[in-house]
Amino acid sequence: MTPPLPQASPAPKAPAEALLAEAADLKNASAEAVLAWTERRFGARAAIASSFGVEDMVLIDLARQHAPSLRIFTLDTGRLPPETYELIEVVRKRYGATVETYFPEREQVEALESTKGYFSFRQSLEARKECCAIRKVAPLKRALAGREAWVTGLRREQSVTRTDVETLELDSTHGLLKLNPLAAWSSRDIWAYVRANGVPYNALHDRGYPSIGCAPCTRAVKPYEDERAGRWWWESAENRECGLHPVR
Repeated sequence: MTPPLPQASPAPKAPAEALLAEAADLKNASAEAVLAWTERRFGARAAIASSFGVEDMVLIDLARQHAPSLRIFTLDTGRLPPETYELIEVVRKRYGATVETYFPEREQVEALESTKGYFSFRQSLEARKECCAIRKVAPLKRALAGREAWVTGLRREQSVTRTDVETLELDSTHGLLKLNPLAAWSSRDIWAYVRANGVPYNALHDRGYPSIGCAPCTRAVKPYEDERAGRWWWESAENRECGLHPVR
């Protein structure tokens, strides 16, 4: 009897540092080129992390054209505004997309709310980071498990905490390549694309919310304020990150 042929082993996962070097030419490339490379290199092994702000909607629309295999996931903290859930349904139907949803661990949320109340995040910076760690950072770790790269809608213009965002970054926390195809886009660029292509967006943007997160932690901004001034508005500007995107 002829013995079976040995099965080929899957190609080893490239270290994130090697991937960063491999993609160095994309540092100043267009969003379309970055997404097309991501499609060729990773396909479904890469995913878009979306909170369904307008940048993420542009990213999803571009990805459907240039990187259709990319997965989409979101972190449902349990405190998102209803307008965000409504938009997710629009995305599912318009793009025929599956939106993979990751929740925080039930036991951790129950313990936090039982012992510290429903608005502990307003008591101190440390308390707010604890809430974000439970509702966002821990679910992100699960969402990225098994992926080889992730794609975000981060832009340098968004706030003082994001001025150093690069198109390609090494995510040392998760050991992945992180791609930010819209890093160099301005708010004007984003909205021009939305209007030219009929991209759906969160209804809260028309009510003065340029950045949208959890409902209790987000408010509308004044005309002279930066885009993320409505996020954790009781804190100083340099602290207005949740831990998903560490400030360098």
